[in-house]
Amino acid sequence: MFSLKRLIGNKAEDRATKYLKKQGYKILERNYNLPCGEIDIVAQKDNTLVFVEVKYRTNAEEFGGAVAAVTKAKQKRVINAAISYIKAKKVSYDALMFDIIAVSGNKIEHIQNAFSSDKFFI
Repeated sequence: MFSLKRLIGNKAEDRATKYLKKQGYKILERNYNLPCGEIDIVAQKDNTLVFVEVKYRTNAEEFGGAVAAVTKAKQKRVINAAISYIKAKKVSYDALMFDIIAVSGNKIEHIQNAFSSDKFFI
């Protein structure tokens, strides 16, 4: 079934992927699906494993922007998916980061270390 929302989301993820590559990131996975959630992009920068949530907005300030769209519940799903990814792939890195990339028109905003797993797993 055709989904305009999914098509727009894929285009935003394509742009985010190109942006990350230009910034020196190695893309490991896209749209990594698990029963507990999906990770839009899994990347590596140096020896840091980066899980990226991509948000598209027709207007960057719409509804509080992209960061506001990544609710605590969404953060928890991404973190749980990241933990499952690490276990499934049996990978080890020096650090983990959870980033958000907001795509709005021709603008890309990259929020590094936008949220942390610490508040969920202390």
